[in-house]
Amino acid sequence: MSHTDHASPTDQPQDVVESIVPLMPLVLPVAGAVLIFLLAFIAVFMA
Repeated sequence: MSHTDHASPTDQPQDVVESIVPLMPLVLPVAGAVLIFLLAFIAVFMA
């Protein structure tokens, strides 16, 4: 009963969110620029 078989943190696969977090300073501005471009394109196309 006293023996517990816990997996060490190195045995577990890396979380997807934790792998993306270091890229946030690059991903957010690029995604924002694409979104602004698409909204401006739609506004010009509709005018």
